[in-house]
Amino acid sequence: MDFGPSDLAVITTVISELARNLLLYARNGSIICWLIEKGQKKGIVIQALDEGPGIPDIETAMKDGYSTSGGLGLGLPGVRRMMDEFAIVSRKGQGTTVTTIKWMD
Repeated sequence: MDFGPSDLAVITTVISELARNLLLYARNGSIICWLIEKGQKKGIVIQALDEGPGIPDIETAMKDGYSTSGGLGLGLPGVRRMMDEFAIVSRKGQGTTVTTIKWMD
């Protein structure tokens, strides 16, 4: 795809942040990427899946500054801001799936 340098930096950062979350909280999981087309739009889907403990309170976890690991609390909220589309599903004891899309300009 013909993403520009700034979009490539965003995509790299998002993948890195989602991988970090998998390691810190779920200890394992997968990141899957695929190309998507919707009408004239083209983009990339980045999805992180795990079977970890789940996120007990997604609303709180999505607030800037909230962290259970002592970090800055910018991870998931930052991912949401950087991507064009963002969805998260989590079930206690069953894991979490984060799905994001970055559309080409």
